[in-house]
Parts: sequence; C-alpha cells; structure tokens
Amino acid sequence: MDIKSKSKYLFVVWVLLIAFGLSGVFSVLTNGSRFMQGDYFESDEYHSEKDQFVAMLNVYELYKMPKEEMKKQITVSDEEIAEHRTRYGNLGDQISNIGMQYEDQIQAAIDSGNKAAEEILKKERDGKITDITENFNSDEYVRAKVVKEKEKKVDEFYQNLERYRREFTNLKAAYKYYLKDNSTGEVFTNLNLSKDEKASDYLNKRDMYYILDYEGLHNSYLFTGYTEKFLPYNEVAEAILENQKDRDLTGQVGLSRHASEKHSSIFNYKHYQKGQKLYFGYLLLSIAALIASYFLAKRKPAAVFGSFEQLKPFYGRIPLDVRAVLLLITVFFLLLSMTLISEQFVYYHSNVLASLIELIISLVAAASLLAFGWIQLKFLSEYRKDWPKLKEDVNSSLLVKSYHAILNAFLIKSIGFQLLVILGIVFVIGMLFVAVLASGGGPIIVIAFAFGVISLPIFIMIMRKAGYLNKVLKHTEELAAGNLGVDIPVKGKSAIAKHASNINNLRNTVNVSHKEQAKSERLKTELITNVSHDLRTPLTSIITYTELLKTPDLAQEDRDSYLEILDRKSKRLKVLIDDLFEATKMASGNIELHKEKVDLNQLLQQALAEHNEALSQSSLQLRVSQPEHPVYAFVDGQKLWRVFDNLIGNILKYALENTRVYISVKEEPNQVVLTFKNITKYELGEDLNELFERFKRGDQSRHTEGSGLGLAIAKSIVDLHDGSLDIEVDGDLFKVTVILEKLN
Repeated sequence: MDIKSKSKYLFVVWVLLIAFGLSGVFSVLTNGSRFMQGDYFESDEYHSEKDQFVAMLNVYELYKMPKEEMKKQITVSDEEIAEHRTRYGNLGDQISNIGMQYEDQIQAAIDSGNKAAEEILKKERDGKITDITENFNSDEYVRAKVVKEKEKKVDEFYQNLERYRREFTNLKAAYKYYLKDNSTGEVFTNLNLSKDEKASDYLNKRDMYYILDYEGLHNSYLFTGYTEKFLPYNEVAEAILENQKDRDLTGQVGLSRHASEKHSSIFNYKHYQKGQKLYFGYLLLSIAALIASYFLAKRKPAAVFGSFEQLKPFYGRIPLDVRAVLLLITVFFLLLSMTLISEQFVYYHSNVLASLIELIISLVAAASLLAFGWIQLKFLSEYRKDWPKLKEDVNSSLLVKSYHAILNAFLIKSIGFQLLVILGIVFVIGMLFVAVLASGGGPIIVIAFAFGVISLPIFIMIMRKAGYLNKVLKHTEELAAGNLGVDIPVKGKSAIAKHASNINNLRNTVNVSHKEQAKSERLKTELITNVSHDLRTPLTSIITYTELLKTPDLAQEDRDSYLEILDRKSKRLKVLIDDLFEATKMASGNIELHKEKVDLNQLLQQALAEHNEALSQSSLQLRVSQPEHPVYAFVDGQKLWRVFDNLIGNILKYALENTRVYISVKEEPNQVVLTFKNITKYELGEDLNELFERFKRGDQSRHTEGSGLGLAIAKSIVDLHDGSLDIEVDGDLFKVTVILEKLN
C-alpha cells in the first residue's frame, strides 16, 4: 500500500471514529436523562404505568358503585336549576326564538296547501313553548330535566368503564395487590391466599420486582390526570365518587416476578434493562473512539484534505449565502445521523443483522457529512487571509443581488410601486390563507415551508426582472429622445432580453420607415390585447423553466421534472394557438365543409364515449334523451363532432358538482333540436353574447384549462351549416340549444 492510499485509509478511519465518538456524546443530550436516573422502577415510563394501574384499581375495584345507586345520589342545586332555565335567554327571548324557527316552515306549508304538515309544525312549536314556559313556572319541572341529563352522564360513565375494563384486566395479570379497609375490615386482593398464608408471603422482594405502599395514596389517585387518560372526565360520576374518597385503606401493590414474560409490563422492564446496558456500553465505546481519534490525529490523516483542492473552483462559484445555508444543512443532517446512530443502540431490534446494517449506514452517513462539513469549513476559513475576496463574494451573494434588484425595480418609481402594491396584496392574501388554515388546525409547518420556499424566490425573481425591465425602458426613452447612446446589455434569453436585443437592432436601423414601425407596434399591441392573458401563463412557465435548466450541475431529478413541465406547458400553448387559428378560420368562413348524410344520434354517442372516462370519474349525473331511430342531417360529421365535443367539454369544466346534466335530441318537422343543460358552478353575467367572444370563459378567474374559444368555434361551425346555436341562462341553469336542418 503506497503512502497516498494509506493516508486516505487513515482519514476514513479517523473520520469514522470521530463521527462515532461525537454521536455518543450527543446521545447524552438525547437519551441521558432516560438511562442515567437509576433502574427502570425509577423511570418516568414505569411511574406512568404504575399510576395508571392504581387509578384503574380505585375506579374498578375499590370505589365502585352500582349504576342505580349512583343515580340515587344525584342532587340538583338551585344554581343548576337557574342555569338550565336561562341557558338560552329569558322566557321572552326563548319563545321568540322558537317562533322564528318555525315561522318559515309553517308559512311554506300554508303556501303549498299542506294542512297536515301545518298542524304538525304548529303542534310541535306550541309543545316547545309550553315546555319552556313550564321551566319558568316550576322548579320541580326543571329539576326532573336536570336529573335526566345527569343520569345520562352516569350511563356514559359506565359505558366508558366497560370500554376500558379489558385494559385493567390485562394489568391485573402482572400486578398483585392486597388492600384493607380499616374501618370496615373489607379486604381487596387478587392474591390466592389460604387461611394460613399472609399477603407478605407474596408481596415481598423475592416475588415482586417493585412494591408500592398504598397507604395515603388513594385520595390523590381517585380522579387524577392518570384516570383521565383511560376514562373521559364525567363531572356527575366524579361528584358522587368524591363522597367515598376518605376511606381508610392500607396495603401494598406490586409488580409480580411470576408474570408472563410476554406481558407488556414485564417486557418493558426487560427492554429497559437491555437498553440501559447497551447505552452505557455504547457511551464507553464512543469515548474510546474519541480517544483513539486523538492519537490517530498525530499521524496527520487530515493531510488528505489537500486532494479536495480540485473542488475549490466549483465551490467558489456557489454564492456565499448559499454556501452558508449548505453548511447549516450539513450540520443539521449530521446531527440527525448521529441521533440515528444512538437510536440503534438504545432502541435495538431483535434482528441483529438488520440493526448492524442500519448502524453501518448511519455511521457512514455521519462520517461523510462530517468530512463534507470539514471541507466547507476549510474553504470558508481561507477568507481570513483574503478579506477583499470576502467582500467581493458578499457583493455577489444572492441576498445582495436581490437587494440591488429591488433598488433597480424602482428606477422608474411608478412601475416599482405598482409592482410592490400587487405583490403586497398577493402576500397579504397568502398570509390570510395560512391564518385560516392555522385556525382550523391545518398543517402549519408544511404551509409555512411551502410559502417560504415558493413565494419568496418568486418575489425576488420578479423584482430582478422588474429592475432589468426598468433599465431597458430607460434606454428606450433615450432612444425615443434621439439619443442613440450605447447598446442595452442583453442578459440571458428571456423575453425582456430579446426585447433589449430588438431595441438594439432598431438603434442600428434608425432609418426604417416610421409608418412600418407604427404598423408593427399596432399589430403587437393588438396581439397582446387579444391573447396575452391566456398565452402568458404557459409562455412564462416555459421561459422560467428554460432558465432553470441552464443552472449548472442541475440534479437529474429536477431536470426531468422541469422537462416534464416544459412539455406540458408547450402542449398547452399549442392547444391555445391551434384553437385561435381555428376560430379565426371559422369566423372568416374560409373553410371547406365535407357534408354527408350523418346520424346525429350516433355522432352524439361517439362524442359522449370520448368523454366517458371523465364523465364516470366526475360527480355529474348524465341524463341523455334521444329517439330510438336514427336522426339524419346533411352535415360535415367531423366538424359537427367538434361542436358536441366542445359542449360536453364545457359541461365537464363548468358544471356544478353533484348535479344532473341533461342532453336531448328532438325531431321537429324540418329540423333537429339538440339541447345541453347543466347547473353552472360559476356565476354568469347578464350579457350572454360575451360567452361567444374569443378568449371569454364562464370562469372569470380563469383557473380552468379551457382556451375560451370553445363556444366561439362551436357557433361558427353551426353557422356554416346554416343552423343556430343559442344560449339561455335562468339563474344558474345554463342551456345551449343547437338547431340543424333535418334530412327527410
């Protein structure tokens, strides 16, 4: 083995020893309090189990009372009568509320002429009013109702007792007790004692792992937090059992050594003992590893770090603040891996091989992270000798660049402030959304993380783009004033950069006709006016993820994800452009129809079959009504299929969930009438002709995937067939009627 290979071998061993040693020291912080407090019977987990058994013993064995006897002891105070009487206000308020509750229902029954329903509702209303009135007239009437409420709670108390009795029975298999009521001489025990045997023959250190003197503990255990863990709080039962708390009980409770090894109490004891031994052994091994690493360090295994110098140029290209975050992430995962190492010793597995494999993986991960963090610290420490380089890297950090980008965004103050207001509104809405979710018990940490990871970078990116846009606009103003100046810096391949390049071309072709320039600007403005809103979203996504793909050393997983998004957005853009051109051709009439005899029933069924999967997965209930015989028309089947496809697609996008959709085909003497009816999920305006406009949708928020051209294309196709397509809206009922000439 040569010297270089030997140094690398020593380095690996050295790092593994340090990682293992540090994990042992770290385990003192995570598990030290659990195993350094003494034996298992002094631990919090055993005291919790023991306290639970004593609490159950009190409720099930020592202080039990028959349900009927408990009900007999129910009392009702004057304060409880007053509270029940005025729980919903004074007499006038309660009578008024009851009247208002039934007013609309009774009036509806009167309007519908349902005399029986009217009488039932009035009788029910009058009965409640009589009941409320009697509450204010008689204390005994109220007392009887309060007693019934308390009896119901007593029933619930005993139902809960039965629900958890199995758990108490299981604990009794491991715990033995002998208790005596000194006032009555009554004995409570689960020991099988003969006449000549005493409780001390069993409740001793030879037969018990742990013995608890019960004297003086019963009062504190009757209704405590331990009881509430297995028995939900019931104030009626508590008040009744409270009368029995002062009984003079003495005796002992112990955990039997003769209990089954499979019992959870014994298993926990054995498990704790093994874990404690492993923990102290692990702690000693980690200290030995640190001592060994100290002596190994004298052989200078750290000299192998010099071989990592080739990574320095690449590391130096990473922004300084990103490097700082990377170091923090490394430290975080290093601590996590050390925690996993300590867990392998403390929470051991029955499968030794699996435990060993997990330990090796965790140890290798910790050593790798330790080496990686060490390399980062070594590179960062070089700034001590080169302060100008530190200043340069600080100025090149993302935070400083973002700061300058924000300043550049305000070169033209109006645009900067407008952008700030818009982003401020979006930010406030987002925070309100988070607050609403938080108040409802939503996943706050996940939402806050997503908000910080997604929204903040987008904000910084937009501000940087705005700053660059302001620079471009400033140069444009100078060109408009006749000052040619210098070329605008072209950064990247974004739309703004292309715009800057175009302005540079304009500067070099200043003799181009103003008329052609005005025409170009007019066409561009018209294009932006017509299609910008729908084309901007996929186009912006394409530009953004194209820029992200240029990131050096982009992870393959991220690259595949970005390419998938680009593919989806480009296909979306293609659909919008194709629909736009098709709508233009339809509106101009510059299209050739291939008419033939077509069965409209069959054509409609084909369109429905195309959407069969989407319809079956939706919550819509489709009702189709059409003649059983063919209904023929002389039409272009392919184009008319597009009409049906668009109308069914609109139903899937805009119909309210869990409603019915009606599609019908009706024959009239010389024409065929097809209707499509559904309940809309969005509120439609009064001007129905707007729905035929290009890029107009029923979803004004434009959250759906439609292009807004479906109805425009459908109407144009029907018009080319000398038919008609009309829309009717009655409240939320949306109806499309298609009329075509029938082929007799």
